[in-house]
Amino acid sequence: MPIIPLLILFLLFPTSPSMESQRYTGNPRLFSGQEPSRSSGHRLSKPLVGEDGRIYACSEKDLFAFESNGTIEWTIHLDYTCNAAMAPVQGGLGKIYLVAENRVLKINSFNIGSSKPAAEVFFGPVPGQEELIEIIGLSVSTLSSSVFINIKNRGLFAYTTRGQLLWSVGPVIYRFGYQLGCRKNVTDCYFTSVPVIDQCEASIYISNTEGELYSLSVRSPYFKWIQDFSSLDKYFTVTPGNNGRLYVTVPARALVLALDVSTGTVLWQRSIGPLSTTECAPVVDSNGWVSFGSLDGFLYSLSPTGILKKFSKADTLNSVIQIAPLLDCSGYAVYFSQTEMEGKISQTIDEYTYVSAMRPKTVIFTLLVPATGFTYWSERYPDQFSSSLSESDLRQFVLDEGILLAFVAASKTGNPLQCRTKRQKFASSCSQAKPKYLSIYTGNERAIILFLLFESALLVMLAGLVRFCCIFWRKKKVQGQDLGSFLEKRRSLQLKKKVFDRTITELEQKAAEQAVANEVFEKLGDMVREREGIERKLSTTYSLGRDRAGSQSKSMLPLYDGKTRSYSFLGAKKESVTVFHTVK
Repeated sequence: MPIIPLLILFLLFPTSPSMESQRYTGNPRLFSGQEPSRSSGHRLSKPLVGEDGRIYACSEKDLFAFESNGTIEWTIHLDYTCNAAMAPVQGGLGKIYLVAENRVLKINSFNIGSSKPAAEVFFGPVPGQEELIEIIGLSVSTLSSSVFINIKNRGLFAYTTRGQLLWSVGPVIYRFGYQLGCRKNVTDCYFTSVPVIDQCEASIYISNTEGELYSLSVRSPYFKWIQDFSSLDKYFTVTPGNNGRLYVTVPARALVLALDVSTGTVLWQRSIGPLSTTECAPVVDSNGWVSFGSLDGFLYSLSPTGILKKFSKADTLNSVIQIAPLLDCSGYAVYFSQTEMEGKISQTIDEYTYVSAMRPKTVIFTLLVPATGFTYWSERYPDQFSSSLSESDLRQFVLDEGILLAFVAASKTGNPLQCRTKRQKFASSCSQAKPKYLSIYTGNERAIILFLLFESALLVMLAGLVRFCCIFWRKKKVQGQDLGSFLEKRRSLQLKKKVFDRTITELEQKAAEQAVANEVFEKLGDMVREREGIERKLSTTYSLGRDRAGSQSKSMLPLYDGKTRSYSFLGAKKESVTVFHTVK
């Protein structure tokens, strides 16, 4: 596969993060496997490395599924021309979503060869209104079975994978009389980025034309927070870390910022090397390290706390990295490509540095783990692997670094690490998100303990007072009486009861020790009945809620049947019971 000659390449980027923004306008495709002028060559769209290890890419009205060795597994002809600037999106096992002529097509590879259609229009404009709709971005959440579509000047739309509309939202909403979003320009403001999904937080992030970044839930159209980055630049990329952090890259200023996903607060920001385009996005591995390829020839990697590392496998004075790195199948290592240039020149004019180069000489592909810096594999192109690709079905396509890097990653070249599923990768990265603890000032602990004890005692007293008042004033017979007379009557009854108790006790002792006359027993019975009457009054009419009716007395109780009276009492030592009858 011959190399496409690149006559001259101009790269424009600022030398300082504080300078004014300026976007790069050069061509990022430096390497190709075939002359573009040849009619047999077909250009492929941005590739997707699927969970099954295949590479998915479009060419005009055809979608191809390649094996990692370059063999075409299957082809689906589409009725619409694919958008080459947008890579297909994985939508679950055997499901692929892609944008073609401002339509979203849903591909089901399981229907290939069956009577069911393998490709269908998932979302599209009404016939005759094709020019009124422009799809800017597409994302799919397999965990929530939702598809998110950003339409220019329309807003963000959320659908189920069955095509049912869940909700939609624009860049401006009003809540409680306040305007949220597009504060500087409401008229020409709209969402401009691809909606990106944080699988751990179940959140969506999207930006608008005014440099504002939005956070939404995948299940509702309400904004969690909005951050304004227009002071840096209106154009930036957003990459979810799936580890409690969100990374915002500002290519024009060569800046990367780490945000807290819950509040949008900037945790830290770092300067990196110049980036090739405004669409340059980093990759985040399962260790939480975020990696960028830079035009200065270095791979920049940042830890979750902002620690910076730089890696290079070639002379950085004559090399560039302009293709975003790719994760390996384990999620811990990254593949990146470093291009050695012929005649690379850098010069600074005013606030910007200009880089020019004649043509690429060779490309070095490398696999390393950013967290440790260990390199597992590094080879120059062409090598044995690239030679086998040139003899495969790929020979009919024009190739660039992005396509080659995708095949290198999918083939697991030089990778000894064990592959993991997508869910395992998310479980590993999501576990790095630290729970949010509420910080409370405790002050003087001794003073707080004393205050709590005093407060507890006061609450007990108040509870007793409330109980007393509730029971007392619930008595209907008391409500109409004077409180003083009520308490005086109650006190006199209690004194009478004590006198009766003492007298009855004395008579019982006398009756137990010696024989007594019937008149004593009659008097004793009358006194017992009077005492019981006093107890009933204290427990009902003059009760404060604490009185209980006395238990049956074990003393002598006269029983009367009309003719005789029976008396019974315990002995002094409770050893015997005496029962006798007297005739009336």
